[in-house]
Amino acid sequence: MLKVSPAVAFAPANLIVRAMIEADARNRAIAIVAESDDFYRSSEVQLDGDNAPRTTTFEFRSLPSGSYRVTALLLDANDKTLTYVRSQVNVLANGGGR
Repeated sequence: MLKVSPAVAFAPANLIVRAMIEADARNRAIAIVAESDDFYRSSEVQLDGDNAPRTTTFEFRSLPSGSYRVTALLLDANDKTLTYVRSQVNVLANGGGR
């Protein structure tokens, strides 16, 4: 399960991404990717199989405006994707005129 907040924000936006992971001995890493047509950012955390925390939190700071696909990929020891989930987030241009 993937929870991204806020779902809509003004640029520059800070996104909090929470990935809930089921216990599995094959779990070795989780990668979170936030990408739009003009911007890409990712982060990866190593996991200790079924001893890993059930929730992993990521923060992406100062994202520019755009429509973002936020993807969580659960990886095994060979970097093979075990599963993935996606969420959509919109970062709006700041209309303040500053």
